[in-house]
Amino acid sequence: MKEISQVPSLTFLAKSRQIYKDPLPFHRENFQKYGNTFKISPKPGLMIHFTCDEKITQHILQKNQKNFHKSSLQTDDLGKYIGHGLLTENGEKWRANRKLIQPAFYKKSINNFMETMDVVIQEELNRIQLGAITDVYTIFNDLAFKVVARSLFDFADIDDLDNKISRLQYITEHAQKMLIKELRIPWMKWYFDREWLSGRNSVPHALALVDEARGILRTIINNRRESDKEPGDLLDMLLHSTYEDGTHMEDDQLVDEILVLFIAGHETTANALSFAAQLMAHHPGAIEKVKNEINHVKEDTLMRELMESPYLKQCVEETLRLYPPAYVTDRVALEADQCAHLKIEKDSIWLVSFYEMHRRKDLWESPEQFIPERFTPEKAKKYRDFYFPFGAGPRMCVGNNFAMMEMMLVIRRMLEQFEIKTVQGHIDYHPLITLKPRNANLIFHSTMNQ
Repeated sequence: MKEISQVPSLTFLAKSRQIYKDPLPFHRENFQKYGNTFKISPKPGLMIHFTCDEKITQHILQKNQKNFHKSSLQTDDLGKYIGHGLLTENGEKWRANRKLIQPAFYKKSINNFMETMDVVIQEELNRIQLGAITDVYTIFNDLAFKVVARSLFDFADIDDLDNKISRLQYITEHAQKMLIKELRIPWMKWYFDREWLSGRNSVPHALALVDEARGILRTIINNRRESDKEPGDLLDMLLHSTYEDGTHMEDDQLVDEILVLFIAGHETTANALSFAAQLMAHHPGAIEKVKNEINHVKEDTLMRELMESPYLKQCVEETLRLYPPAYVTDRVALEADQCAHLKIEKDSIWLVSFYEMHRRKDLWESPEQFIPERFTPEKAKKYRDFYFPFGAGPRMCVGNNFAMMEMMLVIRRMLEQFEIKTVQGHIDYHPLITLKPRNANLIFHSTMNQ
């Protein structure tokens, strides 16, 4: 059996400060030193296995996925803030809810939201100040949150929805910041757990806000149940969906699933759009190709126009290769297992790095470069075993089609309306729960002046 190399504990401790700030250089250094799999012991009794090996990843996430559950980091630590929905649940409960929710994100269903999505996108893009340095993440973060909100809830059905959405956005972002503090500064947990010491930076305060968000969502759900309206939004679909035994999802579970859609559905999209806009600005040739494609594609629906825009799609796919928002995932082995010549022990923790897998020199030609052409239909087939922008296997992101359509439409509308210019020669990132952009600054000029 193959032995997995272990990073010396002293090496890890010496770099722990750097790792908490940005773990990706540490990952790369050790993948280069030890190969595609290594392990570390960050504290006594805890061993974590890191891998960017495509065969191990396929085994864990696809071929024998039933033997691997999400770790307590996701089920417990994240779960206490967003409940136990698709993102944080394991086992039969996850499978039943996934089967119930999946139809709401089929392309046929998404097509019903395209006009609403387009209205939100153009409203938010119109907020961009011309000629000024703009951090595009702030624009795309608001945009993506509102797209999810308006797809979930029909505006005409809810009083004061704009204020409710603003409050939900504040609460979800505050909860995420609190979770990051807990994970990145674990020695301060005693402080964060005490409301009277840490006030607004405390876990109790964050959880109280989450309870407020739950209350807002329950009110919206109750009002919908009491009304005779069926607007055909996502909430309507979820309320009418049934499990195999004919029962409906209970309200507490429905609230959990909506919280997941808000948090996972908006932040990952905002991250990817911010990276995409910067990459496009750094590659004016790609912008010209997208614009030329846009000018030649005329279909009867927005979705058909996007589906007939292959180069635009390739730009999004290449962005997700270089900067996958879900840049890592983790699993715990339920039973002892084996993958080729590698022994997997029961209860062992595995962290899969999609970020590093997408940049391996033996898998990708010029992996650090932005080359959308690598995702032409003919070429893309050879990447399917090691390209996982939305995860892999049964737990692949349920909203992947929704996200792709949204990102493609945003880029299309942005390039129709603006010329975009870079401010700096490089792209910064900030790896938190997701891979977030940092200093995503661009300058926008109207195409009307060209």
